[in-house]
Amino acid sequence: MEFSIKKASILTVAAALSFTAVQAQSLDEAKKLVQYERYSSAEKMLQPLAATDPLANYYLGVAELGQGNTAQARTIFGKYPSDAANMAGMARVNFMTGNKEDGMRLAKSVADMAKRKDVMPYVWAADAVNYGGGDAQQAIDWYKKALEKMDNVDIRIGLGDAYQRLPGGGGEAMNNYEKAVTMDPKNSLGYSRIGKLWYDARNYEAALTNFQKAKDADPSNPLPYNDLANAYYYVGKYDQALQNIEEYMKLSDKSTEDQVRYLNLLYLAKKYPEAIQGANELISKGTVKPGFYGILAYSQLETNDSANALVNVRKYFATQDPKRIGPMDYLRYGRIFLANGKADSAAWYFNQAVAQDTAKDKAEIYREIAEGFKGLKTTEGYAKAGEWYGKVVSETPNPQVLDYYYWGFWSFYGQKYDAAEKAFAQMAEKFPAQPSAIYWQGRVAGAKDAEAKGGGAVKYYEQWLAVPDNDAYQHKDAELMMAYQYLAAYYYNKGDKAKSNEFADKVLGIEPANEFAKSIKKANGK
Repeated sequence: MEFSIKKASILTVAAALSFTAVQAQSLDEAKKLVQYERYSSAEKMLQPLAATDPLANYYLGVAELGQGNTAQARTIFGKYPSDAANMAGMARVNFMTGNKEDGMRLAKSVADMAKRKDVMPYVWAADAVNYGGGDAQQAIDWYKKALEKMDNVDIRIGLGDAYQRLPGGGGEAMNNYEKAVTMDPKNSLGYSRIGKLWYDARNYEAALTNFQKAKDADPSNPLPYNDLANAYYYVGKYDQALQNIEEYMKLSDKSTEDQVRYLNLLYLAKKYPEAIQGANELISKGTVKPGFYGILAYSQLETNDSANALVNVRKYFATQDPKRIGPMDYLRYGRIFLANGKADSAAWYFNQAVAQDTAKDKAEIYREIAEGFKGLKTTEGYAKAGEWYGKVVSETPNPQVLDYYYWGFWSFYGQKYDAAEKAFAQMAEKFPAQPSAIYWQGRVAGAKDAEAKGGGAVKYYEQWLAVPDNDAYQHKDAELMMAYQYLAAYYYNKGDKAKSNEFADKVLGIEPANEFAKSIKKANGK
């Protein structure tokens, strides 16, 4: 009987040790989830542990803070009011809710609990100050006190984060992150931090190298993809930002904030059908922001759903803070009215867009208005597009060659030939290396001389045809046909049969069945 009792005791102890090991492993996994900002997943893992483990309770509170739930975090930390970690958690709540005096008082009380063999209170106190928004130098001092007795990766990363908050602290931050990955070459978080520092320093090659190391060290770490998405977003490379946020979403908890960022990037990357679907899904789940209606309206505009675009842009203007409605919003409202056949309303909104644009260079907004009129695909719309490109040329400091070109091009198709003539003449003068300006001068002159009797287009076409083909410029068959046919008709009208036949033959060389060229040759007796 005594033997069986001892055997049972041994089994009980072994089971307890096994449970403790499993619990510790779960806590380590949950802690990593918190570090990777996967707060919802961490919360689910920590809830059963927090009932009996103060440290698990502390990380549960930190996970709530990561989700913005300060009131819930306060309640959680309050379950262990005399535990150092949870007291530090309460200090962090105070910092984050603006009560810095109580936050610092509590943090100092925690730091005072540190002992020779237990320096973790220094770390928890430093974390409270550092991540709660308190005095970064105080956090650094406490991290350094902990380092006097214990050196580990978490302290080094915390210390690096604190140095980053100081002006000029990037160098010390990098030193500590590099020590962290030296101590643990598989520490994905450290490589993520190093990559972000290099990116902020505009050393993009080093940044990408370390982001890749972070991915290789732990493929479950979503942070490198998040940092890359942010980096590409800030430089306007929305396609690359979208690619990385999609990888991030696969690994993250897909929080509401993540979904909103993803929606914005879908729109910015011009994935309009996907943006429409994403906005509708968020709205259907009860997550409604005024900007969603803007994304819906502007995406529907681009997908030719003008009726729904008008419904949603009205919702956007009705719900958005007026201070956040900018010139481009008025501009797109105008484009939506245009698409719905309401040109007068569109003009009012376009004028509002111009009036609200405080930039000295209004080229971008003028171009957008021009594109809106161009989208009507009518003679009147093309003429208006030409007018607005004309404004780009005449009213902005640095018009580009394409601005001159589109001023002339859309004026031509809007049958405003005098404006087109002026545009291409200025283009030819300002950009003499652009043969297309000469060609279009010929097209405009030809349009004004529809019967090819005045010869106004001859000098332009012949000058253009004399330009040799090269790597920079190639004569296109469609353009050659316009020139050859005009010249064939002009020389026929002039009675120069040889010249007329020469150009008719050139037409037939491109299009052997061309009836116009055949009729010219027949009339010339050929």
